[in-house]
Amino acid sequence: MSSRSAREARTVHAVTPQVGDEPREMRALEPPGDWLFHLIVEAIGTAALLFFGISAIAHTGGENLVAIALAHGIAIAVMVAATGHISGGAFNPAVVVALLIARKITPAKGAMYVVAQLAGAALGAVLAATLFPADALTKVGYGVPAIGQGFSATNALMAEIVTTFFLAYVIFGVAVDKRGPSTIASLMIGLTIVIDILATGGVSGAAMNPARWFGAAIVAGNFADAWIWWVGPIIGASIAAALYFFGYLRGRDA
Repeated sequence: MSSRSAREARTVHAVTPQVGDEPREMRALEPPGDWLFHLIVEAIGTAALLFFGISAIAHTGGENLVAIALAHGIAIAVMVAATGHISGGAFNPAVVVALLIARKITPAKGAMYVVAQLAGAALGAVLAATLFPADALTKVGYGVPAIGQGFSATNALMAEIVTTFFLAYVIFGVAVDKRGPSTIASLMIGLTIVIDILATGGVSGAAMNPARWFGAAIVAGNFADAWIWWVGPIIGASIAAALYFFGYLRGRDA
């Protein structure tokens, strides 16, 4: 090879920017469109979680943990894939708190998201209640997360903290961090819900989501130990947000 050819081979040429090369926006930062539609998306996504989750519990008599875990995980996965690009696909008040900590959503918008999610959760639970006979729903307590037999409130609280930590941790890694594999974000988030339920469904119901508890509790009229499914998920998601945003991202966008 001639010296000229060698020099050309070592030369780094500028790459002409192509459409799609520009950095993508963080999904939960400022989704496009009208706030009203963001709220509708959050309500429908949360309604889907409650409808499919409670329906799976009622249909299996609460005895097939794999089916129940898949119903919850796939419901969120498909909702995130379908409309996550519109609203950010939180579908969870604890995740909203995590996004507030990471400064990815404003307090006003976060509050509206939580209201929409709770309303959607109630709607999803009502739809499930109209589908199954009262006996089937009563047998499984209308799908309300509960402390498992042989476990204490502390056990259930820790289960909710740990599982929601991992859920929020994955959400930040695949959907918030611009360096993450966003194309498989919905799948990874859904799978995290599946493994969380498989691991701790018998301990706390593995709600990982205050709205998941709220919707079922409203229909069932059962508010026992409500604090567990609010405090646990919010603590877990907050720890994950603080670690990821202030640690891995150093308090800034990647």
